[in-house]
Amino acid sequence: MANRQDRHKPKRKKWIWITLIVLFVLVGLGTAYGYSIWHNVQSTVDKKLHKPVGGIDTEATKKKVEKKEPINILLLGVDERQYDKGRSDTMIVMTLDPANDQMQMVSIPRDTRTEIVGRGTMDKINHAYAFGDSEMSVDTVENFLDIELDYYVRMNMEGLAQLVNAVGGITVTNDRAFNQGGHAFGTGELQLNGKEVLAYARMRKEDPQGDLGRNERQRQVIQGIINKGANFNVVNKVDNIMDVLGDNMVTNMKFEDMRNLATNYRSARKDISTYQMSGQGQRIDDTYYMLMSDEEVAKVHKMITEYGS
Repeated sequence: MANRQDRHKPKRKKWIWITLIVLFVLVGLGTAYGYSIWHNVQSTVDKKLHKPVGGIDTEATKKKVEKKEPINILLLGVDERQYDKGRSDTMIVMTLDPANDQMQMVSIPRDTRTEIVGRGTMDKINHAYAFGDSEMSVDTVENFLDIELDYYVRMNMEGLAQLVNAVGGITVTNDRAFNQGGHAFGTGELQLNGKEVLAYARMRKEDPQGDLGRNERQRQVIQGIINKGANFNVVNKVDNIMDVLGDNMVTNMKFEDMRNLATNYRSARKDISTYQMSGQGQRIDDTYYMLMSDEEVAKVHKMITEYGS
């Protein structure tokens, strides 16, 4: 990993991402449900989804997986439009710890001010993707938190609704009634389809916690997809799910990597914890940033590097 620099403190957008975890489960199921499923998943992953980045040591990661050590996955949700590659408006570091059957998700606010590795400039952390794609996002997050990432998963926003529909909808538990995007969300357990999920995850203005509340709903949706993907009934929907992922997702994982994760890390979904990084909002040269204190960055660094120990 590159030498670390001094840390600095810091619609339609949202999250999108990641449900590679669903893919882990599907790969595991593929062995039991015949060659056609296996071949479809392998072909889609290796030919359409796989895109390596230089900043991640894949051989070191393989050794961690073989030993069932905790691994870190950067989840990037991007809002790509025509003639605009977009920014990573969702950035989550997911740590999987199979030895203790647990998973941790740490959200990094998109306005966090930090050094953009490869440009040598201070900017919002979500601009790294616009400047240098997943490669620069990986390098920048590693530098910001002084951690090593093992995998990344990038998913385009438009694929989220399709993915939720492909798994047959998801369940979330909502603690605040609100209206968003023409949809009314009550409190308690909710069954959501793709369009409803997008509206649910985008809501910010009616939430006193603003971005913090929205990020929590995003993590709820990730967990909802994980839970649904772990259901054996989803095997009948593999073809639809792979079509959606093939059109909207990119990762440095190959099919064999996913098979190993499906085997060695599946138990990590049993206990999921979440954390939202928080800082101080400030305008610098007429641009709004979130400034993270050294203490907050050090806290998250420790949360990730000592997870499971």
